Amino acid sequence: MSELLKSIDARTKLAGTNKLEILLFSLGEDRRTGRRETYGINVFKVREVMRTPPITAAPDMPPAVEGMTSLRGVLVPVVDLAKYAWVDSDVRRDVMIVTEYNGHTQGFLVEAVDTILRLDWSMMRVPPEMLMAQMGGLVTAVTELEDGRLIMMMDVEKILADTAHTDDDDLRFKNLPQMNDPDLMVFFCDDSVVARKQVMRTLDAMGIKYVSANNGQQMWEELEKMASYANGLGKSPAEMISLVLTDIEMPAMDGYILTKKIKNDARFASIPVIMHSSLSGMSNQKLGLSVGVDEYVPKFEPQRLSETLARRLTRNSNVPAPAPVAA
Repeated sequence: MSELLKSIDARTKLAGTNKLEILLFSLGEDRRTGRRETYGINVFKVREVMRTPPITAAPDMPPAVEGMTSLRGVLVPVVDLAKYAWVDSDVRRDVMIVTEYNGHTQGFLVEAVDTILRLDWSMMRVPPEMLMAQMGGLVTAVTELEDGRLIMMMDVEKILADTAHTDDDDLRFKNLPQMNDPDLMVFFCDDSVVARKQVMRTLDAMGIKYVSANNGQQMWEELEKMASYANGLGKSPAEMISLVLTDIEMPAMDGYILTKKIKNDARFASIPVIMHSSLSGMSNQKLGLSVGVDEYVPKFEPQRLSETLARRLTRNSNVPAPAPVAA
């Protein structure tokens, strides 16, 4: 199976072209439906694929967490994706996909891996609302293969958030810098429900208004709407849009293409763009800078995000320095 995965660095040439490569996998036949669905995960997040190693059970773990295993001396949590996705199958999950993103490494147990598929982000569609509601936001995008199969992209960030202990989660949103300008407006987009909620909590804690979107295409449409509104008021969009915060991986239009469109459009070019992603490798950061991103911030770090937002918003406006927050 290792031959399925080439060097991740070699794949970064796809970034900025609105293309991606996904590793297809199955979780077994669901006894309730009699179907074996196909899922996908972005290859950028996959470190390796291997036979399931010995797993040590640990007490007080969520039901889908099988335990932990040692990979070259590092303890890694192991999640049974079939249990997490409520797939009723007793087939053995003999394959483990090792993922690495946002500084975390974890193993996902699956029935089998299929192949690596290269396609355009524009081919990835936002799931119907009924599917999103039924699966709790687990599926972020869907595409159809030539053989008629539907491929569902899993939100690995949601899986990590749901299976990790987050007892101190609220503490991360305390003592964030407070902004003192009611005219500040941040536009942000992310296809992950979990990520959008975290950004909203950060902006709410800072006292900043915002407009959100689920992907780059929706974000571009929101920017166009604001540009028309600003024009009607005799203003420039930059007077009404303080900053754009974008994810990288999104259906319809990814963050690289969105940033290119913003920076190549005279109406928006002066608006700072921050890339906010779990793809935190240096190669991805360099690619972001190459398309005009002003700064790069890893996901799920409210303190770092808030500090970056405060600095950028203060620099790009007449906003006074953020008010100190009492400890």
